[in-house]
Order: sequence, then structure tokens, then C-alpha cells
Amino acid sequence: MLIEPFRIAIEQSVLDDLRSRLQRVRWADDFDNEDWCYGANVSAISDLTGFWLEDYDWRQTEMAMNAWPHFRTDIDGVPIHFLHVRGRGPNPKPLILNHGWPWTFWDLQKVIGPLSDPAAYGGDPNDAFDLIVPSLPGFGFSSPLRTPGVDFVRTAEMWVRLMEALGYRRFATQGADWGSFISAELGHRFADHIIGVHTQLLAPLGLFGGSEPAPDLGELSEGEQRFLPRTLAFYADGMGYSQIQSTKPQTPAIALAESPVGLLAWLVEKRFGWSDSGGDLYRRFSRTDLIDSAMIYWITNTFGTSARYYYEARHRPWKPAHDRWPRVEAPTGVAHFPMEIVHQPRSWAERYYNVQRWTEMPAGGHFGAMEEPDALVADIRAFFRDLD
Repeated sequence: MLIEPFRIAIEQSVLDDLRSRLQRVRWADDFDNEDWCYGANVSAISDLTGFWLEDYDWRQTEMAMNAWPHFRTDIDGVPIHFLHVRGRGPNPKPLILNHGWPWTFWDLQKVIGPLSDPAAYGGDPNDAFDLIVPSLPGFGFSSPLRTPGVDFVRTAEMWVRLMEALGYRRFATQGADWGSFISAELGHRFADHIIGVHTQLLAPLGLFGGSEPAPDLGELSEGEQRFLPRTLAFYADGMGYSQIQSTKPQTPAIALAESPVGLLAWLVEKRFGWSDSGGDLYRRFSRTDLIDSAMIYWITNTFGTSARYYYEARHRPWKPAHDRWPRVEAPTGVAHFPMEIVHQPRSWAERYYNVQRWTEMPAGGHFGAMEEPDALVADIRAFFRDLD
């Protein structure tokens, strides 16, 4: 496997074209939508667009990204971009950090330093990790994707090969959103390679297609009942994007490849609804955070291939590699954020996963690495500290 250094350097013509498009927005009418109940709020998206056009500096973000060591490789015709940050400590554990949708690798920026160099952040150097932070296939700089059928199962297979190429036969894995599925699949199919699985989102691996039933929410304990309204609200009103991206992802891809503001609205609506925002978009994300994410999708033109990740999962039903229980045999740590989009019964989770640690996080939602990075770092360190 040929692994080469990579540097982000976007041509000025791409930025000039973007500026021209941002100057020619035709806004949709919007009313009675202060709570975003109809979808993205035009006033909020207009505010962000103004910032994007007048105050945002991509070159500054580009420089911050390039401060970390980037690499690119190819696995069976699939281009893969990743950071490889060597840990500073006596015996760093290899840890692959997996993002999701509508994330990018840059959503993990706040945890990279503390996890790789804990002493520099007031921690114990014995907790250091060698970090591998990939862009998922078809997301951001892991592009252009021209190979069909790349889902979270195939991604897990590629990650084993990538980690072996980097010299890590056994490694730890952490993830949220799709990253949770990838990490769980690694802990299911490749448990002998996995030191441990740390996850933020609990779901059966066959959720998008397979024979395993969804967890019974009737198993929620009395204490867990407080999470039920949010879970039911997501199932009722929050899954439209998933239905579209699981069935006809190319249709919105055409529209959002043409309009940066349309892309921004599609992505930001999820940040507002899925985070512990309390109705304030900027409580959890700065304007720069939000535009950084949109920029990575825009400059790489990867909304379409990122959306296809849903289609591939839906149309390639998951099949277990074994019939043993728990399904995820590798030791598992759970960081349970109170404003996650869905909550599963702990009793079910402890049957499905080999749960060794369960932490009720005090705050935070779907984007834990951006919302509560310090708490997430502490939980990752504590979980893996005694695992070999």
C-alpha cells in the first residue's frame, strides 16, 4: 500500500467561483419558522452566508489543518485521506477516530491534541495515543470516490488493512454517527484486531438493512424514560434526510453541487437539531466551525458521495460474521450524551455489546467531539487506560 504525504492547497479559482456564487443568492421565502420546525431558518442561514462572504478566511483554516500530518493512500481503487499523529508518551496506543455525516475529519480537531499529547494539556503522558483520523470514503479529501458499494462494513475492512500498513495489527477504535457503526463492525467482525470500541451512538448493525430487529424502546428503564420524547421526535420528524439519502441521493447532490448556500442549509439544519444547542445555534458551534464543515464538502464536491453512504448501507443488507452474543465482542465503552438523537435501552446495549464502561455525560448531543471535547477525551482515556 503506497502511503504518501498530503497537503491541502485549494486553488484560488475555486475560492473565486465560490465567492461569485455567494454574491448571487436567491432566498426562499420563510415565515413562522423561528424554531426551525419547517427546516433551516432563512434568517440564520443568511447570517452565516454573510459571514462566509465577508469575514471567513479559508486560508486560515487551511493553515490550521496543515499543521497536522496528512497522508493519502488508495485501497482497492478507493482514495483515502487521513491524519497520522504520533503520540507523545512512553507507550501510545493506536487509536482510529471515525467521524460521521454531516461531519468531516475536522470535527475531531479539538480532541486530536489532548489525545495524542496529554501532558501538553495537563494530562498523564501514559494516556497518549497514536491517532489515525481518516476522512470516510467519499467524504472530503477521501475523494473522488468512483467505486460503488462502499458502506460502513467495507470501510471497517479497509481500516484493518490501513492500520496493518501503518504497523498496527491491534488497535483501538472510537466513533460517533457512522463512526459508531464502523467501530462496532470492527468490534464484531475483527475483534481479534481490536483493543476496544468506544462509541457515542448505540444501534444494531443491521439498522439500515438486515434481519435483526430494532431495540424495543419498551425496555427503557424508569430513569431512561426521560430520553424517550427526543428519540420518538427524531423517528417521527428527523429522518427525512435519511430516507432521501438512502434512496435517491443523487437528486439532492445535483442541487447542492450547484448552490453553496443550499449545501450550507442542508448541513447546518442538522447541527441545530442534533446538538445540545438549546435553540441557540452558536451555543455549540462558532460561525467558523459551521463554515469549515460546509467548505470541506464544497471544495471537494463530496456531498453526493457522502450521501451515498446511506444508500449503500440500505441496499447492502448487513450480515453477521458470527452468531455469537454479544454481537460486538470487543470490550466496549459508551459515552452516553443526553441530547443524542436516539437513545437505546442500556439493558439491550449490554446484550448487544461487550460493555465494560458506561458514562452518563452531563451535557452534549450528537457532535460530542465538538460540543464536549474535554469530557469526551477524559472518557476515552479512562476506558482505554487498562486495555491492551
